[in-house]
Amino acid sequence: MDVLTQSAPISFEDTATAFEAQSNRQLTKTYWLFWAMNSNFLVKYGTSFLKFAFKYHLPLVKNLVRHTIFEHFCGGETIEECEKTIQKLAKYHIGAILDYSVEGEKNEKSFDATCQEILHTIMKADHNPNIPFSVFKVTGIARFALLEKIQAGQLLSEAEKAEWERVQKRFDSICRKAYELDVNLLVDGEETWIQDVIDGLTYKAMEKYNRKRAVIYNTYQLYRWDMLDNLKKAFAEAENKGYFLGAKLVRGAYMEKEAERAEKMGYKNPIQPSKESCDEDFNEATRFCVENLDKIALCLGTHNEYSNLLLTQLMQEKGIAKDDKRIYFAQLFGMSDQISYALAKAGYNVVKYVPYGPVEAVMPYLFRRAAENTSIAGQSSREFMLVKKERERRRKCKMNKF
Repeated sequence: MDVLTQSAPISFEDTATAFEAQSNRQLTKTYWLFWAMNSNFLVKYGTSFLKFAFKYHLPLVKNLVRHTIFEHFCGGETIEECEKTIQKLAKYHIGAILDYSVEGEKNEKSFDATCQEILHTIMKADHNPNIPFSVFKVTGIARFALLEKIQAGQLLSEAEKAEWERVQKRFDSICRKAYELDVNLLVDGEETWIQDVIDGLTYKAMEKYNRKRAVIYNTYQLYRWDMLDNLKKAFAEAENKGYFLGAKLVRGAYMEKEAERAEKMGYKNPIQPSKESCDEDFNEATRFCVENLDKIALCLGTHNEYSNLLLTQLMQEKGIAKDDKRIYFAQLFGMSDQISYALAKAGYNVVKYVPYGPVEAVMPYLFRRAAENTSIAGQSSREFMLVKKERERRRKCKMNKF
């Protein structure tokens, strides 16, 4: 891997900057939260208990979750409740992406309600410099099995054809609102066996709404071995048809599920053969986007420190201003603050995904965050180590005052 050079090095070890927004009391709370999530045992059995508790509506559990893991990783239960988080991030020059994180809905009424909620996030972002993007999942407005059937090339019943028409209308209404209000819109990536349908909807919207600049962004999950090529093909298509490409680069979120399905159904695993190959493709995709910045807008969604530093280096080499609106760095709220706050302090465009929704409805999201922060092979998670380091730094500073 090539060595990075910086004219003004950014340090992701600077915990004073990373946790500047947290008081001593808040930092202590964060410490104990990550301490708990650093235990495989606690995460495994705690997750099972919470699923049981919410299923049977055990008293006090909801409030316990609300004031611990929910408070740390989510902005609130409603758009209005997120305002405090939006303002707190804005104080440190970090934007918010309101992410309505309700999962598992399966009926038309809920799809319509989710569509309306997404439209509200776009309207909230209208002329609001603290909310540079809106975001949504297609499975929030469409039945998963329907998307799967379409991608598989199966014939739809008359009822399913009508259902698909409604999905397309919801999708276009969201994209049209983003275009009308000039709000960047991210379409999240999902499983490979429905992703082609999502891509089709997204590129159709890009061709329609990305004529003057990239408003609609597709997501490229680089843990897929075919994704770098897909990105390049998408760019060639955009150039050919005369529209701008919006690209959000991520590593990916469905690795275990993808591998299991591929093995079960007997097709080639779509996931990269190694972490190294994934990293290489991710960094090459970053270079490709920067090389073609005149026609591509980039949102780099990663917690990988090297990849973030690589983008800052590429921007320096190309003479691209740190605050160029065609480039954003993105991380999840409650994670990787050493990256987000350091980049924002250095003058780069930084956004945090801020999930929100009813506590019960966002539990699947919270379970994934807890699983991500468990210890690996007996080692403490990166987040936990940084919190410990900052507590020790503050303790020493306090002692030096006496």
